[in-house]
Amino acid sequence: MKMECAVVADNVAAPLPGRCAYFVERKKRYCKMVVGGGKAYCGEHANADAGSDRKRISCPLDDKHTVYEDSLAKHLKKCNSKEKPKPLYYVKDINAGPDWDKNAVSDKVSLADYSREDMEQLLQKLKLAVKGLSLPHRESICTHPALHDALNDPKNGDFACKHLKQQASIVGNMASLDLLGSRRCVVEFGAGRGKLSHWIRTALQEAQDVHFLLVERSTTRFKVDGKNKGRDCTFERMQVDIQHLDLNLALRCLLERSSWSEDKDEEDSKDDVDDELPLRKRERGEGQAVADGGVIGVQGSPWQPLVIGVSIALCCHHRCDWRHYVGQSFFREQGLGAAEFQAFQRMSSWATCGMSRASHLHQGAAESRANHSHQGVTESSGGTERPHAPEEEEQEGESVPDSLNSMSVQERELIGRLCKRLIDEGRVCYLRGRGLEAELSCYTRTDISMENVLLTAVTRSGHTGATHAP
Repeated sequence: MKMECAVVADNVAAPLPGRCAYFVERKKRYCKMVVGGGKAYCGEHANADAGSDRKRISCPLDDKHTVYEDSLAKHLKKCNSKEKPKPLYYVKDINAGPDWDKNAVSDKVSLADYSREDMEQLLQKLKLAVKGLSLPHRESICTHPALHDALNDPKNGDFACKHLKQQASIVGNMASLDLLGSRRCVVEFGAGRGKLSHWIRTALQEAQDVHFLLVERSTTRFKVDGKNKGRDCTFERMQVDIQHLDLNLALRCLLERSSWSEDKDEEDSKDDVDDELPLRKRERGEGQAVADGGVIGVQGSPWQPLVIGVSIALCCHHRCDWRHYVGQSFFREQGLGAAEFQAFQRMSSWATCGMSRASHLHQGAAESRANHSHQGVTESSGGTERPHAPEEEEQEGESVPDSLNSMSVQERELIGRLCKRLIDEGRVCYLRGRGLEAELSCYTRTDISMENVLLTAVTRSGHTGATHAP
């Protein structure tokens, strides 16, 4: 039921009953927070109440919220912004790149500040670097029986089906590379709700001794992890940024927890079991025997897992950073460096920023107005409604500099694709240097996702010693 609010003389909506009486100047309305019994202001705006004898101050851990000054000590013990103890597998900047490279990139220069000559030189370098690289990629659109029912469920709308088709193709590609089977450990980075691992687990219903490690840096709601836990399946979620994740320690924690859980089931009568035992810290050089199923193995000291395959759905190239980029050697071989990478990284957004779709909408609107004008239709209070302007589709895309205004939308999209292709080739070269057979392919159609490139890599025969997880 829609609630109505009274209107005061200055045409500003008055606060609803039971809501805060504080007027938010920036939003030109009253605060909508619910207040306590007998109070006129919510907790955040309690200082506006001249009759209150309690003072609110900004939380020292996060100034985005406030707390009563006399309750500060109690609040600090339970504040959600309180820094949590770092887990054993947290090693600051372990995957961030070498420290000496922190200052490799000077202050970022906007593409809009490039002169026409500088932009032409940059595009020439791009064309030379991608010369000989295949584009478009080989098509490898797959599916998997594990997702058949979900794909044909009428309750799933178009949006859900798009995600399911992408996940089905990823699972199908992994199956074709023989990455799915018993005695495996699947690590999903950027796991979100864990849906991809869920479907992989569904595809491995008959498999035994399967472990899943889901890595996600943010707090996630509506996770599906609990639906997949079973006797022969371990689901462990770790909230940490990949930049600080020691994968070796993380996998050891996962396997130790699994082994400890099995032992605990057999010895439930013991009351002195330490619940923190699976996460005990060990010295880096200590070797440990674990189940060796091909994915996880022991190769002397220190303990190192073996990698049999990689599958990465590539996207968001505009968020890449030179320090974290593994293809630096490849770029240098092409005569390129941090400055060129920074520019290509930003230009990559042109491939998916929706300029083409926006152009078609603008063109359609212009033709519609021209037709109305030709037919003598004029706009008035009772006339034809003007078409709405199209919304921008790129979330964080870099604007096109004035020096490229003469280029067509299709040409700029091609430049974006070439930038993505070059950045991805550096990743392929890195994996090949680690002893893996790497390949890029299109795993879904562009009408399902504009980011439709899948990077896959499998162990090259005779190079198992080179596939240790870094």
